[in-house]
Amino acid sequence: MSEADEPTELSRKRTDMAEDRTVLANERTFASWLRTGLGSAAIGLGFHALFVRMEPWWAPRSIASLFLLIAIFIFISAERRSCAVMDRLSVHSVQPLRNRRIRLLAVLSSLGAAALLVAIWLLPVSGG
Repeated sequence: MSEADEPTELSRKRTDMAEDRTVLANERTFASWLRTGLGSAAIGLGFHALFVRMEPWWAPRSIASLFLLIAIFIFISAERRSCAVMDRLSVHSVQPLRNRRIRLLAVLSSLGAAALLVAIWLLPVSGG
């Protein structure tokens, strides 16, 4: 390898900055997936609230449950992808979310959706 082929300080700095931008983009993507999961949970909860008197009684609960399960799937998938990306990258100038915090956000969001799921099925069936 000749001197001309060796990376210069400027090229190393540009590469480091690009990696930092990728870390930040990964965080934005994770946040976007969390919002998508929360949207799915909100649709499920809203569907149950609007159609609580639908017959048979289990139909709105089943549809709401589907959206809540989708939300949990989204939370877990977002955490897995985000942590995998973070494991491959090195941070240079930015302070990223650590994998532990990403997992905590995903777990808490999943637990919240699971609690809503249980609550929907434990609510008494309202009569006519």
